[in-house]
Amino acid sequence: MNMYQLLEETAKQWPNNLFLVRENVTYTQFIEQVRARATTLHNAGVKAGDVVGILSHNIPQFPLTLFAIWYLGGIVLMLDTNLTSFEYDNMMEIADCKFVCAEPSFFYEAKNFKFFDITKTDGDINYDLRPHQLESTDIATMSFTSGSTGTPKVVPLTHFNLIECSNSLGDMAEYYDAGEIIYGFLPLYHIFGFAVCILGTLHYGGGLLLQPTINPKYILNDFKTFKPHVIPAVPRIWELFRNKIIDNMKAQRKWKVAEFILKNQKTLNDMGLGYFVRQIQKPLLEVFGGRARLCIAGGAATKPEVEKFYESLGLAFIQGYGLTETVGPICISKPTSKRMAFSVGGPVSNNECEIRDKDENGVGVLWLRGHQVFNGYLNNPTVNAESFDENGFFNTGDMVYMDKNGELHFAGRKKQVIVLDSGKNVYPDELEALFMDIDGVKNVAVFEHKVKDKTVAYGVFSVKEGMTLDKLANEIAEKNKKLASYKWVTHFAMTTEDLPMTSTQKIKHHVVKQNLIDGKYPDRKE
Repeated sequence: MNMYQLLEETAKQWPNNLFLVRENVTYTQFIEQVRARATTLHNAGVKAGDVVGILSHNIPQFPLTLFAIWYLGGIVLMLDTNLTSFEYDNMMEIADCKFVCAEPSFFYEAKNFKFFDITKTDGDINYDLRPHQLESTDIATMSFTSGSTGTPKVVPLTHFNLIECSNSLGDMAEYYDAGEIIYGFLPLYHIFGFAVCILGTLHYGGGLLLQPTINPKYILNDFKTFKPHVIPAVPRIWELFRNKIIDNMKAQRKWKVAEFILKNQKTLNDMGLGYFVRQIQKPLLEVFGGRARLCIAGGAATKPEVEKFYESLGLAFIQGYGLTETVGPICISKPTSKRMAFSVGGPVSNNECEIRDKDENGVGVLWLRGHQVFNGYLNNPTVNAESFDENGFFNTGDMVYMDKNGELHFAGRKKQVIVLDSGKNVYPDELEALFMDIDGVKNVAVFEHKVKDKTVAYGVFSVKEGMTLDKLANEIAEKNKKLASYKWVTHFAMTTEDLPMTSTQKIKHHVVKQNLIDGKYPDRKE
C-alpha cells in the first residue's frame, strides 16, 4: 500500500466523516478534490518520480497538494516556512527539485525551479488520469535536518515508513475515537505536526481542523466554535495555556480553592464529593471547547507540574518522542501507566530500542530499529555508515535512561552534553528546566563553553524587564544549591531579547552560543 491508497481505504471505511472540518469537506469529497489538484499539477508538468516542494502554512491546500503529488507518483519535499531564499535555493539543488507548490507570499525570483500557486482553484478532473502505482518501498517525503557540522542532511521516508507510523498511532485508541476532531496548528511541514495531524487523522477517520497561525485569539475561538477532541502541541504551548488559566483564576481569587480541590480530587470522589471536583473542572475544560479528551506533547520534555495540571482536569496527557528519521512519534507514553516525570514511554509496535554506552547513572545513547526508522540519508554514505550499525539499529544521538517501570526518559542530545575537564557529564536539559522556575526568566540556553581555558556549563538567560544581573546571579546561586557542585552554572549572560528558536519552539543552542562569542550579550558574569 502507498499513502494515496491509505487515503482511499480510509474514505471507503468512513466516506461521510469530515476530513477538513473548517471547510466541511468529507473524505469522499476530499478524494475528488485531490483528483482535481492532480489534474492541475499533471497539466503543469508534474510526473512520476519528480520531487515537488510544498512551502505553505496550514491551509487546506497543503494536504490537498500532498496527496495529489502522491497520486501522480511524485515525492514531496517538505519545506520549512521560516527559511531564506538562499536556503531554499540550496535545498532545491540538493534535492533536485524543479517545482515548488507555495503560497504567493513565498514567491521570489528563482533560477533553477519554478513556483506553483498552491492556493489556485483547480479545474475539471481528467478521469483518464489514474493514480500511479507506487510501491510501499518508494520514497514518499524528503525533509532536511541539520547534522552535527551544520551541513544539511536529507531524510527520505518511504510510504511504508509513513503507513507504519499511521498504524502505530492506533496505540492512542483508548482516547481517540473515529470521526473525532484533531486540532492542527502544529506546522504540517514538521514531522510532529505531519505525523499526528495527517497520519493520525487517517488512522481514525478523524476530522482535521487546520489553523495557519499561532495567534491565541484565533486558537481560543476555534476551541469555542469547533470543540476539538484531540489537541497536539509543543510543551511550551501547554505551559502557556496552563499559566494563563491559573493567572485568570488568581485574578478572580478562585485559584487557591480550585488548586486544593484538584489536588485532592481522589479523596473528594471517594467521599462522595465528586460534584465539587466537576464544578471546578468544567469551566476550565470549556477553555478548550468542552470536548477535549486527549492532549499530545512532543518536541521537548514537558514539565511534570504542567502534565499533572491537565491530568487533574480529567484529560489524558501523552508525551511522544521521535525524530524526522523515525517519522516522528516512535515512542509514546501511556496515560494509564504509573509513569515517572518526563517519561516518553517505550517504542510503539514493530519498533525496538537499545540504550548503549551507559554511564554510572544509567544514561546512555538511544539506538532504534523498526518499521518507522528510515533507511539512511540521501546520497550520504559516510554519515550513514556512522549512523547505522551492522544490525540496522540507528543512532539517534539522544541520551536517555530507563526507569524501574521500563519506560524511557529523555536526558538531552549527545552533541549537547557538556563534558567538563574532570570528565564528568552535565546535561543542559536538566539545568534549563531548573532555571526556568526563576521568576522573571523567559527562557534559558545552557551549553559547553570555554572561560579562561576551562570548560564550563554556560547559561544565556532571556529575562523580563526589571531583572538585574545581580538579582539573577543570586537566583542562579540558590538553584545551584539543588545540584551537585560540578553541575553549577557560575558563568552566564543576560538579555531581554528572546532567544532564537526553531519552528517547534526549541532553542537554537548553536546560534545562542555564536551570539555570545560575537558579543551580542554584553550583560554577563564571568
